[in-house]
Amino acid sequence: MPQLSLTTNVPVDAVVASDIIKDCSKALARIIGKPESYVMVSINGSVPMSFAASEEPAAYGVLMSIGGIGPGVNGKLSAALAEILETKLSVSRSRFYVKFDDVKGFNLGFNGSTF
Repeated sequence: MPQLSLTTNVPVDAVVASDIIKDCSKALARIIGKPESYVMVSINGSVPMSFAASEEPAAYGVLMSIGGIGPGVNGKLSAALAEILETKLSVSRSRFYVKFDDVKGFNLGFNGSTF
């Protein structure tokens, strides 16, 4: 169950948010190799944020997944997500961090149980 949470200081309207969510969902499913029906993406815009002592457009992401991520995949994921944010929000690749979290299934609840 890959789950991506994005936070940015850029204002994000509903149309742009929908485009970003769709693009990220497709990219995650393709690169991680899990069905898109398992992928969850959220975006939170207009969050006060400073990066490198500047409030220029910036973003932070956290990607949690039960497997499917690691040294051979994370660079591809980072590049794909950075391209989406650069294209849709004008956030430079050099102003975007993403944290990868490979969790164990018993530490993730879903549908009243754990994986």
